[in-house]
Amino acid sequence: MSKIGKINISIPDKVKVALAGSILNIEGPVGKSALNIDLDIFSLDIKDGKEITIKPKKIDQNTKRLWGMNRSLINNAVIGSSKGYEKVLELVGVGYRAAIKGNQLNLQLGYSHDINFDIPEGIKITVEKQTTLKITGANKQQVGSVSSKLKTLRKIEPYKGKGIREKGQYILKKEGKKK
Repeated sequence: MSKIGKINISIPDKVKVALAGSILNIEGPVGKSALNIDLDIFSLDIKDGKEITIKPKKIDQNTKRLWGMNRSLINNAVIGSSKGYEKVLELVGVGYRAAIKGNQLNLQLGYSHDINFDIPEGIKITVEKQTTLKITGANKQQVGSVSSKLKTLRKIEPYKGKGIREKGQYILKKEGKKK
């Protein structure tokens, strides 16, 4: 039995959930999403618009694996459409700064050129200070993907800790050369 799959998903008041064929539509104040659920393997019950339960029709090794994953995907979509997801990135280094120009994020990361990052649809990036970025969106996977793409533009250097990091991320620093 799947420990995660057995847990029911509670739906907040502002979120509307509807099943159309095999597509589960979730709409809330932050955004909307559509999930494709395989109804040959799973049965989905929506109780009075307050709770969702997902159960496999027959239990074997494959369905046990997919059960918890599908429950988590539905739960993430419900949370994303009601509250949304956010990640905060910090730029650490002398002269490192960020600015928004139209639909692009302009980054100065110590290279000889500026880096222009196109902001994807469904994601909102705000520059709180010149060195702090807040990435928000309704899709957890998309927020994490944009965050990781930005972090790869300037990886954290192990001696001084310069680079792009998530807020609160611990960096293991190396000791410098000794005389």
